[in-house]
Amino acid sequence: MISNYNLPKRWVLLNRYYKITKFYSFLKDTAVRGSIVIIIFVLLLVGLELFVLDFNDILNDLVAKYPPSVVFSFFLGSETIMGIVPPEIFIAWASKSPSPWLFLFILATLSYLGGILAYFIGNRLFLIASVKNYLEHKVATHITNLRKWGGLFVVLGAITPLPHSLVSLASGLIKYDFKQYMMWALFRYLRFAIYGIIVFQALALS
Repeated sequence: MISNYNLPKRWVLLNRYYKITKFYSFLKDTAVRGSIVIIIFVLLLVGLELFVLDFNDILNDLVAKYPPSVVFSFFLGSETIMGIVPPEIFIAWASKSPSPWLFLFILATLSYLGGILAYFIGNRLFLIASVKNYLEHKVATHITNLRKWGGLFVVLGAITPLPHSLVSLASGLIKYDFKQYMMWALFRYLRFAIYGIIVFQALALS
């Protein structure tokens, strides 16, 4: 067993800080919620397919009816403004495209860019006192967590059901270092890769 005395002092201090600020509890709760969300989504897909409607036909119809540029544009807007539509819906749509993994990569990139746009929206709205005060109230929890955990909270916003756009907006509001934000937000690609594997497999089996 490795004792704290064998660990670098910085790690020991960080570990103690995360315990005091309840980061590990927050991480556990977020991971559980994330698992529940993806399980419910997959069960919903399979359930609809088996008992209610042909979900694959609906997705194929959407692919045929709307050009990718329209869907991608709508998705970018959604990922910039509070994640209006769950990304999983678009991942399911991508599974029926001519190049599923390419489309998934494009979706991940647009989500990443949407977060950057949200960051700059928050950064510019910081200059308008009334709007700044309103938004700070709306995303107060995210701002508090950002100030406590910094980049780790940006990572959680990128890979868990926490709204990535709101975390990005909060990052801009408090003027969190942009280069650091961009680096941690890259975990958004991991989120799409994991969810892509799960959703693609679920639709292939349904």
